[in-house]
Amino acid sequence: MNKTIQYIIILLFISNCSFSKKDKVRNDNLIDIFKKIDPIKKEFNQQLKIKKINTFRLNPFLNNNSNNNGNINFVTNFEKISNYKISKMKKFYSNQPELFFTKDKSIIFFNGKGTIFKLNSDLKEIWKVNNYDKKEKKLNPILYFAQVDKKIIVNDNLSKMYSINLDDGAIIWSKYSSSSFNSNIKVYKDIFLTVDFDNVMRAISSKDGTELWNFKTENSFIKSQKKLSIILKDEIVFFINNVGDVTALDVNNGSLVWQTPTQSSLIYQDAFSLENSDLVFENNTIYFSNNKNEFFSIDARTGIIKWTQSINSNLRPTIIESLIFTISNEGYLFVLDDQTGNIIRITDILKDFKHREVIKPTGFIHGKYKLFVSLSNGQLLTINSLTGKREKITKIHRSKISRPFIFQNSMYLIKDNAISKIR
Repeated sequence: MNKTIQYIIILLFISNCSFSKKDKVRNDNLIDIFKKIDPIKKEFNQQLKIKKINTFRLNPFLNNNSNNNGNINFVTNFEKISNYKISKMKKFYSNQPELFFTKDKSIIFFNGKGTIFKLNSDLKEIWKVNNYDKKEKKLNPILYFAQVDKKIIVNDNLSKMYSINLDDGAIIWSKYSSSSFNSNIKVYKDIFLTVDFDNVMRAISSKDGTELWNFKTENSFIKSQKKLSIILKDEIVFFINNVGDVTALDVNNGSLVWQTPTQSSLIYQDAFSLENSDLVFENNTIYFSNNKNEFFSIDARTGIIKWTQSINSNLRPTIIESLIFTISNEGYLFVLDDQTGNIIRITDILKDFKHREVIKPTGFIHGKYKLFVSLSNGQLLTINSLTGKREKITKIHRSKISRPFIFQNSMYLIKDNAISKIR
């Protein structure tokens, strides 16, 4: 009996040795398809000069369903800066609140306690209103806006949605949703479209808040705080959820047109860290990037991915004619060809910055031949877009500022405690 046991043990030992050798040979030939690609941190063609672009987009921050701000006819010498003070927004650093500009040339925004105010273009207050109880105010709600006729639609991250009169701020109706909202809002006729924290697209009547249809997409257990993005073209609404699925729906009934995943299913476990840029529509194509070193070009008619490029950015890109401008999280300005995705030029806009590893670009716009880039340290850079060279550094705040907004020939920036106007 002992000899039999010894024999079995010897066989197992020999077998294990054999398996180990085979495994070693097999492992030598394996390719890690999920190997992380390091972000680009070097310049390319930095001496190349881009030709002047003379096509301008009018009112790019007013009812812009494509999200493409394009080339804006705007210049400034930073001679005059004025401010409208607000109560501090504690969630400003982890969220991306945006100014909302109305058709009567006014500005709608909110403060840290959910008070909505209407300002004229000179930052003079017209009215303010608050639709939150004491408990809700302490939660520092983040609000999203849209305009339907003479009404302002409001969604928030506390599950509340309501409508207010644009002229005086009076509340018209107010309801709670089954889930908090986490996207910008687009309007189609008398319907407003929004995405909640459960990755559900909802079409809601602007008349009374009745839900008309919804479309559920893949949901992750852990919720990202990154605002989701919607674009609207003709009768198709496009949106991205927090696991990177891009979906196109018929705006009339919510029926699926196409859906394109952009991440491996493995990313679902890591959805909290995925940050996609806003979707941008131009030339029948949807463009966006993420902080996983991926820039996508997707055919808007079919959902087919046309090309990808290795760019690490969660900032909204800008498309002007055949050029794409974007800025990486590491502070490099990329210019790409929109048809092929080929990189034309890369320039380092944070060159010679001390402690640059903790400074992040927070957004940018293209004004005539300049790029205006906001930083997390409160500075605003002026970059010559033709050459990629930095021309000016303007101190706006001691910490993070929002991306720039252009309205009525002025630039506006959001700080955690104020709105700044620059001329």
